[in-house]
Amino acid sequence: MKALNVETQWVVALERLIDRLGRWLGLIWLVLMAVILVNVISRYVFSQGFIQLEELQWHLYSTGFLLGLSFAVTRDVHVRVDVLRERWSETTRAWVELYGILLLLLPFVALVLYAALPFVLYSFQTSEISQAPGGLPFRWFIKSMLPLAFLMLALASIARLAKVGARLFGGSEVFGENNLKQKTVTLP
Repeated sequence: MKALNVETQWVVALERLIDRLGRWLGLIWLVLMAVILVNVISRYVFSQGFIQLEELQWHLYSTGFLLGLSFAVTRDVHVRVDVLRERWSETTRAWVELYGILLLLLPFVALVLYAALPFVLYSFQTSEISQAPGGLPFRWFIKSMLPLAFLMLALASIARLAKVGARLFGGSEVFGENNLKQKTVTLP
C-alpha cells in the first residue's frame, strides 16, 4: 500500500473518528432498551407512568438514529436500491454515488443545517422545556443533535466523496479497492 498523502490522511482520520463514535453509539440502544423496560414495568406492574422516561426514550432513539447516519455512510451500510445497483459495474456504481452525494445528499444536508441552526438557537435562547408536566428540561440539548448529526453526515459524505473521486479519477489504490465496497458492521 502506498504512503498516505495529506488529502487521504484527513479522510482516514475522519472515518476513524466517526467509526469510534458509531461503535460507542451502539451502546445507546442498550440504554434505550433498559429505559423502555423500566417504563413498561413501572406502568403495568406498579401502575405508575413517568413522562420523563417516555421523553428520554424519544431522546435516546433520535440521538442514536441521527448520529448513526454518519456511521452508516462511513461504513457504506446505508439503505439503497440494491435491485438496480447489483447489476451495475463498479465504475457505474461509483458515478451514481458521486452524483448522488453531490446533487442529492450534500444539498439536503445543507438545507437541514440551514433550517436547524435557528431552530436550536431559538430553543436555547428561550430555555425551552418540555410542554408536558414533569417533562425533561433543556429541550435545546436534544434539538442540538439535529445540526450535530447533519454536520457529521456532511463530513462523512465528503470523505466518501473523496474515496469515490479517487476510484473514478485515479488513486483508488491509496484507499484500497475494498474500501469502496460494503463492509460488515461489528459491534464493539
